[in-house]
Amino acid sequence: MSSSASAHDLTAARTHGIIDALAAAGLKRWADRAYQGAGHPVRVPFRGRRLKRWQRRHNSTHAKIRCLGEQSMATPKGRRLLRKLHCSTNRITAFVQTVPVLHHASA
Repeated sequence: MSSSASAHDLTAARTHGIIDALAAAGLKRWADRAYQGAGHPVRVPFRGRRLKRWQRRHNSTHAKIRCLGEQSMATPKGRRLLRKLHCSTNRITAFVQTVPVLHHASA
């Protein structure tokens, strides 16, 4: 691969050991269809047109859960706040972790 920015999401997650770390920690992650085939710790929506009722219900719940995270992270990305930060990477990590908490507390 020429750069990590050009790698597929699932390939990058496997390369950096994220999928294995989730499995080892017993954590589940709600992901989009790009993670199809990632394995047990990654929950993805069902594909297809003729889904059973429970599969449609799963997809609806899945979308609602992912929507919360997507909305909260769209705020700093949309305003390009992460590009404007001039501090240590440890502080940036704390900032990024705080954004979803504040977003959901204000909702």
